[in-house]
Amino acid sequence: MLSSLFAPDAAPDAGVGAALELAAAVDDGLVHGFARVDEHRAEALAALAGAFAGSPLREAVAEAVDKIAAGSIADDHLFALAAARIALFGAVHDALLAGADAALGRRRAAWSGGAEPGTAAPHLLAGARSWLRELAITGWRGVDNDLVSASSQAIEAAFGEPELRRLAVLLDGLAAELRAGSPIATLEHLPVRRWADLWSRALLLARDGGSRAGEIEPVTGRLYVLGTDVHEHPTAVQAQVHGVLEAGGEHRLVRVSVSAAKVDTIVGPAIWRLLGGHQWLLAALAERRVLEVTDMPLTAGGDLIWHDERARLGDEADPFTTARVHLGAALAPATPPLERHPVRIAEPVLIEDLSGVALDTRRLPACGPLTPELVAGATACIGLLRWDDGAWTVQPLGVRTTAKKKQASVHTGDWALGPDDAKLAKSAGEAVEVLRERAGRLLRK
Repeated sequence: MLSSLFAPDAAPDAGVGAALELAAAVDDGLVHGFARVDEHRAEALAALAGAFAGSPLREAVAEAVDKIAAGSIADDHLFALAAARIALFGAVHDALLAGADAALGRRRAAWSGGAEPGTAAPHLLAGARSWLRELAITGWRGVDNDLVSASSQAIEAAFGEPELRRLAVLLDGLAAELRAGSPIATLEHLPVRRWADLWSRALLLARDGGSRAGEIEPVTGRLYVLGTDVHEHPTAVQAQVHGVLEAGGEHRLVRVSVSAAKVDTIVGPAIWRLLGGHQWLLAALAERRVLEVTDMPLTAGGDLIWHDERARLGDEADPFTTARVHLGAALAPATPPLERHPVRIAEPVLIEDLSGVALDTRRLPACGPLTPELVAGATACIGLLRWDDGAWTVQPLGVRTTAKKKQASVHTGDWALGPDDAKLAKSAGEAVEVLRERAGRLLRK
């Protein structure tokens, strides 16, 4: 039962804390720089190497720890530390997800995808590794504007290579965060784990351009929407739709992610206008309809690669009915190797008894009608089960609640075709149209 995860005496596997403590050896080294490894940090790195004594990474990690402690730092040594750190967080992810699956009674597919190395130009990858190596040697506390700016050439080159777009976005995001935090030496608190996550993942992607893991199969069937998670940043927005795909006589949990670039002045309901190229998907969210999909690519990790022209609107389908009928029996996807991290856990759940459940409203998007006040009065919830700071929480995507003195269901994607309020809808549209007009004027010049 889901309630067991929120019981007062519920505790994660004892190995979770131990694994995170070992990973902290890499995190601490990145804070102070691997060029300055004192006795305490050398002992922490030695403990990390000891934990991998029985694994395929044994020799690589042991050599990396010895060389770094001796002051000799090469790309392969840093790569071994990054791989060890990612493996530890992957183990934590697997343990947590296994516990959640057991509590939910959820079936999960086994990972069957291989890993095919990328074929991008080696010199572009070398440029990215060079900057990441300088970050590791210097440490976050020593990063200055010159070191952040040194990333520009590598990032620009990576953006020019389609196979390296994923790496380019990651490097660009890390550089932007470091630039925003400068001068880092004076910051009281550092996002240590987050920056170490970004660095580790970027270094693995810069090893050989990343990998195209898993097979892609075309699927034809019916997509029932459960809810929408909106990720918004000053320069980008992504709507990630969680749903149940009925295809080939089987029900599977899937995700659909659509994104767009933006400027920081476009906020609130206006962001849906940026995703206007996906009209069938937006209509299904706003009107709570089924989507009939034909030959839509589906990855081994459960992501539908969305092509709006391959979808059509079907019948009305209440998300709460969908969750009640299909969610319990749906097969959950396997997690691709590089995606195995506790922060990635986002399991769709239906909760009809909210007592004792920790509902986290901090992620509610401003582009939809769902508010903390509506969540507070909810009698049922569709949400994403997440692991946050040592405890399970549920991020609401939709609730049954009282709105305007009436029982109603409210979802984050209800305004996908525009808000119900005419004045709000007009202002949302004007913001995007003004910027498009200005951009067109500049291009004409």
